[in-house]
Amino acid sequence: MSEHPIEISEQAGVRSLHFGSDWVQGAMRIRRPFSLELAYTREMMACLLLRPEPGWPRRALLIGLGAGSLAKFIHLHLAQTKIIAVEIDPRIAPMAEEHFRLPIDPQRLKIVVADGADYVESAKGHFDLILLDGFGPDARPRRLDSAEFYRAARALLSPTGLFVCNLLGRSRGFAASSKRIAQAFDGRSTVFPSCDSGNAIAFAVAGEPVDVSLEEMRTRALALKLGTGLDLRPTISRLQLSQPLPGGRLLL
Repeated sequence: MSEHPIEISEQAGVRSLHFGSDWVQGAMRIRRPFSLELAYTREMMACLLLRPEPGWPRRALLIGLGAGSLAKFIHLHLAQTKIIAVEIDPRIAPMAEEHFRLPIDPQRLKIVVADGADYVESAKGHFDLILLDGFGPDARPRRLDSAEFYRAARALLSPTGLFVCNLLGRSRGFAASSKRIAQAFDGRSTVFPSCDSGNAIAFAVAGEPVDVSLEEMRTRALALKLGTGLDLRPTISRLQLSQPLPGGRLLL
C-alpha cells in the first residue's frame, strides 16, 4: 500500500476527504453530518427499496470506509444492522472518527484493517448486504474489480443478500466491470444510470429474486424520506427512464 497523503478540505459548509488529489473520496455537510452528501452514496442505499423484509439487513459488509458516510447512515438509521467495514489504510478510521463523526461502537460497527479482496476471499459466514466502494488515490479498484473477487463476494451473500458496487460510469473500464459482475452473478445484475458525478451503481443478487414494482419502490422511498431524510424518488424516476422494466417491475 502506497503512503499517499490524506487531506481534508472545507468549502461551502462541506468537509471533503482527498487522497493527495482533487478527487473527493468522501464528504460530509457539517450541519448534517449523518446525511449522505454525495449522490452516489445515496444511490447505493437504493438497496433498501429492493428488499421489503422487516429487519433487513441484519449483517452488512462495507469494503472501503473513506469518510464513513455509508457506515454512519446505516449505524444511525438501521438499528438492527451489524456492520463490518474493511479498510486497507490504517490511517483512515481514526481520521473518519476525528473529522467526519464516525461513531465508535464495537458492538455494531467493527473496523477491520485489511485488503478488501483478501478479506472477502477468507471471510466466514454470510452477509445480507455487501457494499463495495473501494478506490485508491488514482480512482482504480484493482483487485476489487476482478472476476475472482465478484465470485467470492457472491459466495458470502445470504439467501436475501444483495451486492452493491460503485462503478465509475464514465471510465473506460465501466463496461468491462459491468460484464464481470453480470457473469459472476449469472446475469442477475443491473446498473442504475450514472449520477451527475459519473458514478453508476451496480446491484446484483444470487439468492431470493428481487421482484419489486415501481409503485412499491415509491412507497418505500417515501417512508425512507420521512424516516431518514434520504430521498430516493429521483433515483426511481431516472431508473424508469433509463431501462426497460417489464410490467413496471424490476426483476433480478
